[in-house]
Amino acid sequence: MRTDYHHEIPRDAKIYIAGHRGMVGSAIWRRCEAEGYTNLIGRRSHELDLTERDAVFDFFAAQRPAYVIDAAAKVGGIFGNDAAPADFLSQNLRIQVNLLDAAKEYDVTRALFLGSSCIYPTNAVEPIHEDSFMTGPVEQTNFGYAIAKITGVMQVQALRQQFGCSFISAMPCNLYGIEDNFQIPGGHAFPMILRRLHEATVAGDEEFTIYGSGKPRREFLNADDVADACLFLLKRYDDSAPINIGAGTDIEINELTRKMATVVGFNGAMVNDTSKADGVMSKLMDSSRIRRLGWEPKIGLTEGIESTYKWFLDNQDTIRR
Repeated sequence: MRTDYHHEIPRDAKIYIAGHRGMVGSAIWRRCEAEGYTNLIGRRSHELDLTERDAVFDFFAAQRPAYVIDAAAKVGGIFGNDAAPADFLSQNLRIQVNLLDAAKEYDVTRALFLGSSCIYPTNAVEPIHEDSFMTGPVEQTNFGYAIAKITGVMQVQALRQQFGCSFISAMPCNLYGIEDNFQIPGGHAFPMILRRLHEATVAGDEEFTIYGSGKPRREFLNADDVADACLFLLKRYDDSAPINIGAGTDIEINELTRKMATVVGFNGAMVNDTSKADGVMSKLMDSSRIRRLGWEPKIGLTEGIESTYKWFLDNQDTIRR
């Protein structure tokens, strides 16, 4: 990995953020604005269906973005992924193939594909290094999403090899933050637990059920931190290998739930429903590569829980539910 790569993004460069209304995409948009970028473009799903190849190519032909950040994806929690693997595989494949092919066709200067830690094998040695990529089978409860994201990494590598495209891929750990999807069921663990704790508190429940054993450990990173990392990587990283973006520490789901309960104000008992699937027991990532380049996360987990819960309270009438 080169550590001397430096690329300046002009402040007036046209930057297309795919998925700009989602949790990660909106965080990237905010970060770009904070750094003074003045020519950001995005489209809502009803304005541009990224699964439709002709529509995507027409959009690129008309807009000619110089930079592309692919934060668009069909995402969900363990139960949603397990129930509809074909949907997660098909939709994500079409989105990323269309975006990356269009980026190559219309001479995008740099593109960043955002994957997921789920690309790594279930038996990978932890902390999981990027070299573990494609060395074993992935977790079966979300194999559709994982295979799609693996294919995205491979497409970046193929475009680099065949056409010399300066495209990169980054693998964040589990993300959370404002603009998250608080839908029950089907959402990710973090927002789902937070909302359920809120509702239990409002209802005056004396007991809260944690789905599964609560023993799996997860690494959580705030979306605003990953947005900061995305811009950092566009400026400092140029390699075919995926690069991890992680918090550097993980936490047991039982402990996470207790931390959230303290923030929300829930004082009841915790019980575990072990009939629910746990998924992979742990997947702490090795983020030493990005740290050697000079990036570190800034938002602690307790601070992140507090800010996310405040946003939830302030936006209950409009959040995705």
